[in-house]
Amino acid sequence: MSAITSTTDANAALAATAAPASGTDAQDRFLKLLVTQLQNQDPLNPMDNAQITSQMAQISTVSGIDKLNATLQSMATSFGANQSLQAAGMIGRQVLAPGSTLQLQNGAAAGGVELPQAADSVVVSILDGSGQLVHKVDLGAQPAGVLGFQWDGVVDSGASAAAGKYTFTVQAVQGGNKVDATALELGLVGGVTQGKTGTLLNLNGLGTVALSDVRQVL
Repeated sequence: MSAITSTTDANAALAATAAPASGTDAQDRFLKLLVTQLQNQDPLNPMDNAQITSQMAQISTVSGIDKLNATLQSMATSFGANQSLQAAGMIGRQVLAPGSTLQLQNGAAAGGVELPQAADSVVVSILDGSGQLVHKVDLGAQPAGVLGFQWDGVVDSGASAAAGKYTFTVQAVQGGNKVDATALELGLVGGVTQGKTGTLLNLNGLGTVALSDVRQVL
C-alpha cells in the first residue's frame, strides 16, 4: 500500500511541476521526480511507457520554447541595433513619409503622394493655416507608386504666399472611381531615436516618424 501511495504522490508532484516550470531547474526537478516515481511505482501496476514518454515530451517542449524565445529575443535586439545604424546614416537626408504638412521657405515647398494604383487624375489642394484653399497643383495622370510635387509659393490670385507651414490634401481618380492616395510630407532627418516600438526618425519641424513609414529617401 505504501508503494502505491508513494507512486500517487510522485505522479501528482510531477504533473504539478512539469507543466508550469521552465528552464534548467525545471528539467532537474522533472528528472528527480521521475526517478522517485519509478523507484516507488507499484510492481503489480508499473507506469505505462506511453505515460513516461508523454511527460518527457512535455518537459522537452517547455525547454525548446525557452530556447526559441531566447533566440528570438537575441535576433530582435540585433535587428534593432542594425536598424539604428542604418537610420543614423539618414541624418541630414530628406525623406518622404505619411503626413500632410508643407514647409514653404524661400518661395519653394515640396511634398509627395503615394498611389496604390494608377490614376487618370491627381490633384493636390494646398491650404493655409485657417484651412482655406490657396492653390491647386494638377499632376495629371500618374502610375502607381510614390511621386513628388513642387509648389513655388504662388497662390491662385497670383500673389506670393507667406513663408511658413501649410497643409495639403490629395484627390486621385481612376475611371471615375476614387483612388485612396496617401499624402506624404517632406522632412529633413535631424536625429534618430530607438523607442519601444522601434526606430524613430526626428524630422526637423515635423516631429517623429517610424523608420518603417519612410516611403522614399531623397
